Amino acid sequence: MDRGAEFRRWKAQCLSKADLSRKGSVDEDVAELVQLLNGQEQFFTTSSCAGRILLLDGNINGFEVQKQNCCWLLVTHKPCVKDDVIVALKKANGDAILKFEPLILHVQCRELQDAQILHSVAIDSGFRNSGITVGKRGKTMLAVRSTHGLEVPLSHKGKLMVTEEYIDFLLETANQKMEENKKRIERFYNCLQHALERERITDLHPKKKIIKKNTSYSHKKKRNREKACGKCVTEDNDKELENDDDPGINVTIFPEDY
Repeated sequence: MDRGAEFRRWKAQCLSKADLSRKGSVDEDVAELVQLLNGQEQFFTTSSCAGRILLLDGNINGFEVQKQNCCWLLVTHKPCVKDDVIVALKKANGDAILKFEPLILHVQCRELQDAQILHSVAIDSGFRNSGITVGKRGKTMLAVRSTHGLEVPLSHKGKLMVTEEYIDFLLETANQKMEENKKRIERFYNCLQHALERERITDLHPKKKIIKKNTSYSHKKKRNREKACGKCVTEDNDKELENDDDPGINVTIFPEDY
């Protein structure tokens, strides 16, 4: 079976499966983006979460939380209010942690070149922790991730360790991050549309070019963003991304057994 046919088979199998997530459906804030990606012959999504605020109760090892061993006291994909957190904290028996998790999106790509285009869109939309993995069977996966998460312990052995005023402050911060995350998703969607349109134009008017294959590549911080995703990144957005505390991105493609 040729690579194109195998990719189409993988896509059909994945999109026909039942959604086994806790929610059982695609999150509203990322639904249009998922639909746009799945509507392209070179992409399909394997998992997604638009971003969420959650309160977990369980054992903590440093700041690493094993969610499968935790009790989910609260989870929301919308802005959160203090009263909801206070009520949920009363159910905590262990170490409760308040978290904000930004968008996470996994996309399988037909070719490495397709993944590189999508990776550039993700980076320039603010998802600067994104990366590509190529498996032994030829599966090319892009993980779209960001760095603006939040993770703060609130209680220990069921005892609240912070004041309600501090919880209020944390929620204000988490809600701001949620709003920024939503803006980045919208930016991703717009940049992707521009990139796809540019690819269609290129396909209609192909130029001879030499593609050098390599197993790793880097995106430099000083790059032409308009070239990467059209003119969808405004001057303000460009300045905002440059002020991100992420020191840049280095993507390595390595074999992994799928």
